[in-house]
Amino acid sequence: MLRPLSQIFNPADYPALVVGLAAPDDAAVYRLADGQAIISTVDFFPPVVDDPYHFGAIAAANALSDVYAMGGEVLFAINLAAFPDTLELEILSEILRGGAERVKAAGAVVAGGHTIKDKEPKFGLAVTGMVNAERIITKGGAKPGDVLILTKALGTGVITTALKRGVSEPAHVETAVQTMISLNREGSQAAQAVGVHAMTDITGYSLIGHAHEMAHLSGVDVRLNFESLPFLPGALDYAKANTFPGGATANWEFYRPWLILDRPLPEELQLLLCDPQTSGGLLIALPEARAGALIEELNQRGAQGWRIGQVIAGEGRVRVY
Repeated sequence: MLRPLSQIFNPADYPALVVGLAAPDDAAVYRLADGQAIISTVDFFPPVVDDPYHFGAIAAANALSDVYAMGGEVLFAINLAAFPDTLELEILSEILRGGAERVKAAGAVVAGGHTIKDKEPKFGLAVTGMVNAERIITKGGAKPGDVLILTKALGTGVITTALKRGVSEPAHVETAVQTMISLNREGSQAAQAVGVHAMTDITGYSLIGHAHEMAHLSGVDVRLNFESLPFLPGALDYAKANTFPGGATANWEFYRPWLILDRPLPEELQLLLCDPQTSGGLLIALPEARAGALIEELNQRGAQGWRIGQVIAGEGRVRVY
């Protein structure tokens, strides 16, 4: 699908484009003359929860996350919205309000937007950020011996699917919503303060998919300790009840050639590893000697961090033990 673009835009002709299609990452990065670099990203999707305000806040936090995954700060955002003319405009106002308040929490501003009519509501942001050109954090820097830290618990896919099917517990949904609307800003700032080798955020391609991307681009394997993985309340129960979104199966089918199970896991737990996340946490690779300092930095900033695995020599595989 993207091959025509790579044929049109030869990376050698655009030396200031530090991160683009040549080495896929969380956002594009364009170097400026003053030693700074612009980060540009976009993300939008249909509702994952019923409440319009929360939907807007979740979609915004998800879009802003790509800037944080690159080690940057957000400057401004542009709204992207699709909305049916059969629904009350107050619903769209609440969606936009939820998104705007997350942008404000990021220390940034909404500078405009574009809206079209569509059969289903959709919302997201085009986001512009800034980063020191010498301190860009990409997916591709993990090294053998590194520790892997995850900053948010997993399971938003099965929980929001349970909500859509009318089988969710309100407390489980509330916890998942609060997780999804929380920004990855503090996690990114903690990573920058400590110094890390690689970072990405866990979104629609699941923990396994994004871990594979990090491993592949770094030329290593990663080992994940299943017992150390944090799951949101209710996630394991919904998995056992087979309450999976379609994306979980798609992720499993696509990434299974790179997944090696070094321990037996029931089928539902294998699929839970491929659960697509919305506004998930940061996956961070850093030297063992700095892991404790990162956890401390995260806690001081009001964020969380779980040590979930290691980086070993390899060729892009994800091993679960």
